[in-house]
Amino acid sequence: MGVPAFFRWLSRKYPSIIVHCVEEKGKECNGVRIPVDTTKPNPNEVEFDNLYLDMNGIIHPCTHPEDKPAPKNEDEMMVAIFEYIDRLFNIVRPRRVLYMAIDGVAPRAKMNQQRSRRFRASKEGVELVEEKNRMREEIIQRGGYLPPEEIKERFDSNCITPGTEFMDNLAHCLRYYVADRLSNDPGWRNVTVFLSDASVPGEGEHKIMDFVRRQRAQPNHDPNTHHCLCGADADLIMLGLATHEPNFTIIREEFKPNKPRPCALCGQMGHEIKDCQGTAREKQGQHDEFADTMPAAEQEFIFIRLCVLREYLARELTMASLPFPFDFERSVDDWVFMCFFVGNDFLPHLPSLEIREGAIDRLVNIYKDVVHKTGGYLTQNGYVNLERVEMIMQAVGVAEDNIFKKRKEDDVRFHCFIKTHSGQFAPHALGRRDRPEPVQNARHQAYDMRMQSREQHNKSSAGPSDSSDSRGVKRKAEDSDSEPEPEDNVRLWEEGWKQRYYKTKFDVEVTDEDFRKKVVKSYVEGLCWVLRYYYQGCASWKWYFPFHYAPFASDFKDIKDMFTEFEKETKPFKPLEQLMGVFPAASGNFLPQTWRNLMTSPVSSIIDFYPDDFAIDLNGKKYAWQGVALLPFVDERRLRAALADVYPDLTPEEVKRNSLGSDIMFVGKSHPLSDFIHELYRAETQEGTEIPVELCHGIQGTLNLDDDPILPDKPVRSPIPMLRDISQNSAIGVKFKDPHYADGFVFKAVLLPGAKIPNKVLKPGDWEKGNREPWRPQLGFNPNRQQAHLDQSGFRALGMRTFSQELSGITPLFFNL
Repeated sequence: MGVPAFFRWLSRKYPSIIVHCVEEKGKECNGVRIPVDTTKPNPNEVEFDNLYLDMNGIIHPCTHPEDKPAPKNEDEMMVAIFEYIDRLFNIVRPRRVLYMAIDGVAPRAKMNQQRSRRFRASKEGVELVEEKNRMREEIIQRGGYLPPEEIKERFDSNCITPGTEFMDNLAHCLRYYVADRLSNDPGWRNVTVFLSDASVPGEGEHKIMDFVRRQRAQPNHDPNTHHCLCGADADLIMLGLATHEPNFTIIREEFKPNKPRPCALCGQMGHEIKDCQGTAREKQGQHDEFADTMPAAEQEFIFIRLCVLREYLARELTMASLPFPFDFERSVDDWVFMCFFVGNDFLPHLPSLEIREGAIDRLVNIYKDVVHKTGGYLTQNGYVNLERVEMIMQAVGVAEDNIFKKRKEDDVRFHCFIKTHSGQFAPHALGRRDRPEPVQNARHQAYDMRMQSREQHNKSSAGPSDSSDSRGVKRKAEDSDSEPEPEDNVRLWEEGWKQRYYKTKFDVEVTDEDFRKKVVKSYVEGLCWVLRYYYQGCASWKWYFPFHYAPFASDFKDIKDMFTEFEKETKPFKPLEQLMGVFPAASGNFLPQTWRNLMTSPVSSIIDFYPDDFAIDLNGKKYAWQGVALLPFVDERRLRAALADVYPDLTPEEVKRNSLGSDIMFVGKSHPLSDFIHELYRAETQEGTEIPVELCHGIQGTLNLDDDPILPDKPVRSPIPMLRDISQNSAIGVKFKDPHYADGFVFKAVLLPGAKIPNKVLKPGDWEKGNREPWRPQLGFNPNRQQAHLDQSGFRALGMRTFSQELSGITPLFFNL
């Protein structure tokens, strides 16, 4: 979900949801590497049943990492992906299912965001090359030293999109990887593996949710299944809550800000490209034997325990004196829905709702009043009560003017202190004796700070200076904290903000009621679409929000009848069609030649879809990546009409890449389902065959023969030269399709019968009642477990406040319960 600050806010407000992962490492004996035995009990002292991998969160850091050298070629990228999956499997150790989902063709609502990201990535790549060339010339002219420039083609991360040769190769490599692990790793022996590659439509996390949703609806589903979902996107937390499964955990990399990165010019650590001085690299070791190594700490993983988050939400959302019995599961759905207003991948967030300003807490307080007044909830099984939504929006709208003014005041106050280089408010090392004198008059001190910062800025702007700041570090004018903020023509904190907003952003007058209603209507449709997407699946592959900006909360008037229903039987784009919809012309090399010409030819009927340059509206933000890319929206009808002329030019291989595929199920030779699948191949069964429930942990679905199957006792060729073929293969693969029912599938706001609620772990007393050990948040639900591994500080794993958190006033909720 497009909420950059969501996880930080959530982990600070609900600290007990975070637990550091315990990870066993492989050992070496006489030069022989001994892998981890994943058949042993999980060192995190909880056994997971199913592990789901949102693969795009793995592919990107493995192909173009930020904190270490990038792989030299595509083969090394594939090996890095294999190693990453191995680490996750080692930590989680699923006993039933491993589901790997790669993003396939996305709904139009998502494609607009993908289009913005890929155009930005292409533009930033070109700008980086230009900056490197400029800095290289400057350094050489000054007599500096730079290593010879490597003749290496820049890796275009835009290739991580369905329909490219890279994604097709990745699918082949993952099939080999699964076969290898099922054949050779004892920990995989009884695991059922599903691979949903980029040919299967849908975003990775939503393909996973569709699988969970459908299996949860089966009569043989185990309500106590322990799910673990891997991914860093905030929407995974929402999706996990939407399942109403009592045992749902998310694993993700621990976020560590300000990680060191090598200079893109000289490859050395400790500075950015703009600060590169062209100094020769020091020898690494006596004989420079460590020249190709870089001191980068291995990324650690954390668990986000949604069962504990549910405890927190139960305390926060529970309402007394209601005219009806309180239903916690329904209130969880409403909380998920309210989070959509502060940002998601499909709609721009409302201008007055910023998560850093406590927007979600504000919405929750208003929500409780609305539930009391109306006697009902906002949502039910993926459907929205718009009348109650309007009441919440109008309550926010009343406060919009004050919200904007307070935002400006806070911003001025923040910059006033952050620009300071001395005095009580400057950062000081712990234990310093030369502490500054306390401030006698804060307003006078703040004024002096502003004047000092302005004076320093004026000096630096006048020309080069040899002066140093108070810490003795020379600074450039463009790097100064006093750098002026970008001009904001809307000025939401001043009277007339609504008129300026609509004139600047939409080029219409605020008196144009019909246009404002049109924007609000599209936004209301979007809210309904997103909620349906989370709870039932994609309601429409064609729908999208056709504006770059959101309306104000106060504009949500008479919305009850603004939405009826989405168009039925819509179909997703094909992979190559999506590439034409999201790629800039600079990435056209991933497309067939005649298709590429449509992006560049002056006579192309859709040339306006591919601007060489585009504006980025900072929209009140400071950095370009926070702004809005003002790209034209793709007209689907015009695009399809243009492609109709070039479709005949596709080669058989391109036709195959442009087709939609199916999930593949893999099992090992010792799996109870293996013989059954093998018999289907022997009998050449063409029609879909139901999975016998008793053979696969209650998983249901239909099986079809794979066109290029992996079969037992038949060798599997390695697509990667550095890895050997599998001569004694014991895996078997078959196409898998989820079960279908006429009434569809919904994440209903209920706990399934037989589901056991995990033991509560929020308060110290919950632990200490039955144990003599000091209390700490628990990952699993066995009250007699040993303490888990602590990280170096010992604080984060305990959920305790560090000293810096004490100073910043962060108060974890569980200390006050």
